[in-house]
Amino acid sequence: MKDKATSFDIAYLAGVSQSTVSRALRDSPQVNKETRDKVHAIARQLNYKVDKNASNLRKQRSSTLALLLFEDPTTDESLINPFFLSMLGSITRACAQRGQDLLVSFQQLSDDWHADYEDTKKADGIILLGYGDYEDYEEKLDKLLAQETHFVCWGAEVEGHPDFSIRSNNRQGGRLAGEHLLQLGHKHFAFIGNASAGSPEFNQRFLGFTDALQDAGIHLKQIPQYNAISTEQAGQLATLNLLDAGHPVDAIFCASDLIAIGVMQGIQLRGLKVPEDIAVVGFDDIPVASYANPPLSTIQQDTTLAGEMLVQNLLQLINNQPIETNQIEPKIVIRKSCGTTPSKG
Repeated sequence: MKDKATSFDIAYLAGVSQSTVSRALRDSPQVNKETRDKVHAIARQLNYKVDKNASNLRKQRSSTLALLLFEDPTTDESLINPFFLSMLGSITRACAQRGQDLLVSFQQLSDDWHADYEDTKKADGIILLGYGDYEDYEEKLDKLLAQETHFVCWGAEVEGHPDFSIRSNNRQGGRLAGEHLLQLGHKHFAFIGNASAGSPEFNQRFLGFTDALQDAGIHLKQIPQYNAISTEQAGQLATLNLLDAGHPVDAIFCASDLIAIGVMQGIQLRGLKVPEDIAVVGFDDIPVASYANPPLSTIQQDTTLAGEMLVQNLLQLINNQPIETNQIEPKIVIRKSCGTTPSKG
């Protein structure tokens, strides 16, 4: 008598992994509809029946989520971008409210980094904060996708799976900065921050900024852009290079607040004043922004809402529920670094 069909038989005929078959049979949204339909059709042909006891065993949960932080260059030994510190508090509260424990660690970018968490039942899913160069990081996300790990990340969109990331509307945030500086009467602009595929969030902020300026008749070639990672030192160095190159500039939009604080330091090192000579706008609204000298105008990302959404969306993925919202709208916070009147330039 022929042995009864198994999920491995279905996987072989469908040309997918056994774990994909398991998720498809549960109608998981992590498996596309075409694959789900194919798996169900093959299961019917083989008269496959789900082993309820095994299924229940696999569904056992740890009621723990893993939060993995990317190690960022910082002036202290924390290696944590200060933007993520406030989000960490929100994520912790959201987990507590939903009866979830939270395991916090740094990302280990090895080939089997997922194995330490969901695969070993330490956590039911993973929240990722930070990524370095996104072009390199995509390979790690591909491994998580191939392993069918439950995960969500803050930042750039995961290709083919936009519901796996929570992000700010970075392009709109950049536009808000550009429109505000234009309203103040500024004429000569610069952007400081990486604007490439390796830094997709910064690039979207740059594109939104230049959208606003080009709508006002300012050509893209008139907007110098200097690369900088998200540190004060990088912002200061980029600013010194910008000013020493002789670019006429009376307003600078920065890809992050850390960069912006360094930019203001660079301006002051050249004997200029903020905002009298050059206005500065940052992005993030980290706590130190309001204590900078002068206090920094910035684009605010709602870290409280972001933390809530990361936890809620991850739990929905774990429970095979569709995700409805994954983008947060930013707002501009006006302080003293961009002034109320245009510069002398």
